Amino acid sequence: MASAFDISYAQNLIATLPSRPEESHKGSFGRVLCICGSCGMAGAAYLSALAAYRTGAGLVEIFTPEENRVILQTLIPEAIITAYHADSFSDYQLMASIDKCDAIVVGCGLGKSHTALEILKTTLKYKKLPTVIDADALNLISEHKVLLKYAKEKIITPHIKEMSRLTDISVIDIANNTEKIALEFSTQHSLTCVLKSHRTAVCDRGERVYLNTIGNSGMATGGSGDVLAGVIASLLAQKHLALSEFDAATLGVYLHAEAGDRAAEALGKSAVMASDIANSIRFQ
Repeated sequence: MASAFDISYAQNLIATLPSRPEESHKGSFGRVLCICGSCGMAGAAYLSALAAYRTGAGLVEIFTPEENRVILQTLIPEAIITAYHADSFSDYQLMASIDKCDAIVVGCGLGKSHTALEILKTTLKYKKLPTVIDADALNLISEHKVLLKYAKEKIITPHIKEMSRLTDISVIDIANNTEKIALEFSTQHSLTCVLKSHRTAVCDRGERVYLNTIGNSGMATGGSGDVLAGVIASLLAQKHLALSEFDAATLGVYLHAEAGDRAAEALGKSAVMASDIANSIRFQ
């Protein structure tokens, strides 16, 4: 029987985290690599990177197609932009970026092209690093399920429809059995599963379950999941926090939902956008 936790667990995590050291520099707080975006989907990369910075990462690098370079340099000049040409992608360029980072987000707006698949394969196979697998990366895995073995000890963040593709279980059944299905999947594949719904469940390889009970319907907006992925990766990258995958995912879900509630209070639920959630994050 898995141990069950509620928001008090996340709140206690915050209370017991070490403070941000005064004697520090940008390298002290981790480097997040956002392998995100495709032509027409620069926003997904922007939102994950923005959230990573807002959650305390010292550096954020975005690995994205050349078409997104100018857009992202304008939207988030703080980020390092490493751009590739989709028709001549080299995994050596990606591996060089992976070698410099402390945690990875892969999949936000990545697309499902052949190049996207090659990028995902390299990301999952090349090096063992804390990794958040989201969005199109999950859709690609659902079409190439052999890749699931490389998700071991990583964090996946599917919404219910993405989980349906991964498991071949109906959306209705997953909605009615969120915790059970997330727990079974995390156990079967030895990973941390963040199954997103109006009550998001975080499950850790059959051992622990966190059920989030804050947040609001204003968070049901495009890009909200990209923000969550960036938050979790940022927590993983900050080595002084010494968070496990489960605790980083749990705390990330809580901070994301708390920020969503803060944004809704300021703007009204109907007006909340994903960038409002990212800009409402309060952490240390």
